Amino acid sequence: MRPTTLRALNRAAELIRQNRFTEAVLIAEPVILTADHHEGEEIRRWLIDHVTDFTDENSTKAA
Repeated sequence: MRPTTLRALNRAAELIRQNRFTEAVLIAEPVILTADHHEGEEIRRWLIDHVTDFTDENSTKAA
């Protein structure tokens, strides 16, 4: 996955935790839509592996 894609996904997760969903979508959507098939699969795996980054369900993790 390109570093710019990863930064966008991490930033979107941060914004969602701050209840700034619209801004998160505006950042994540373009990188998801422009990803090729291979990167799209990496994004899908990353999203599955990092679901708690978006939901903040693991409140004990380091900030």
